[in-house]
Amino acid sequence: MRALKYLGYFENLLREANNELIVQAKKDGKVCVAFVCENTPEPLMNLDGTFSIRLSAPNTGSMDIATYYMTSFLCETSRALLERAIEGGFNFADCVIAPDGCTMINRCVENMELLKTMGQGNDRFFHQYMEIPLKADENGAELLKLQCRNHILTPLREAYGIDTSDAAIRTAVAGHNEICSLIRAIGDFRKEERPRITGYEFHVLTLATYLAPKYLIVDKLRETLEEIRTREPEPKPYRVRLMVVGSEVDDSGFIRLIEETGAYVCADRFCFGSLPGRDVIEMNDDEDALTQLCRQYV
Repeated sequence: MRALKYLGYFENLLREANNELIVQAKKDGKVCVAFVCENTPEPLMNLDGTFSIRLSAPNTGSMDIATYYMTSFLCETSRALLERAIEGGFNFADCVIAPDGCTMINRCVENMELLKTMGQGNDRFFHQYMEIPLKADENGAELLKLQCRNHILTPLREAYGIDTSDAAIRTAVAGHNEICSLIRAIGDFRKEERPRITGYEFHVLTLATYLAPKYLIVDKLRETLEEIRTREPEPKPYRVRLMVVGSEVDDSGFIRLIEETGAYVCADRFCFGSLPGRDVIEMNDDEDALTQLCRQYV
């Protein structure tokens, strides 16, 4: 198929933790809210004046120092993030939100705080640790509301003067929903008998929505969707369709390797993928925005 116009652009964003769009957003005066778990409601970290970045550690080499602090029993992702933090690779962040959905990642952020790896020169920098509900019911939604209010909204308002009102949350959800709608519309082309987008390309685009400021890539996602609508698919069908399931998959080359065998990755179900991470958040005017948002995340 004809190469996507912005594929190389999105691939480059994934090659650096502090990519060019993070640098641009910081120059725009926005607060960078770093997070490490899919259970952290993204719209609350993309209020007016803020942008969210999921921490990543591309091109990781040795993890000896992180292994010293965390032992080899903890996963490579948690150790790679700590190693990068110790190297100073996350100094662009203005705060870090860490839920206890995964003990290893939570331990990683605790070590970042204890070792004072981030926030140098920023006396407003903060670490926050959220408790994640274990049941998908109204009690769970109420718990998540409390956690979001205490560990995201209040710290952002008190430290950086961010507007955390109901109206501000609704505006953030609307922006988040546009990104989700674009990713889902692009992903729907994977359902075709002869898909007009590869699983690798879709993975790159989806990862970029977590690793770059959303407001700076939405225009290119819109253009990419229109480009795919008129794209001619490959004449040869794939041999088999696969769904990739797991935790973090930051290496898009893994998806490409699968497809080089003749398979086609038609769906994903992993942390920071499109299912359910890019579900549109349904909102109404009958309840406050935070309640509806937390209910969907639960």
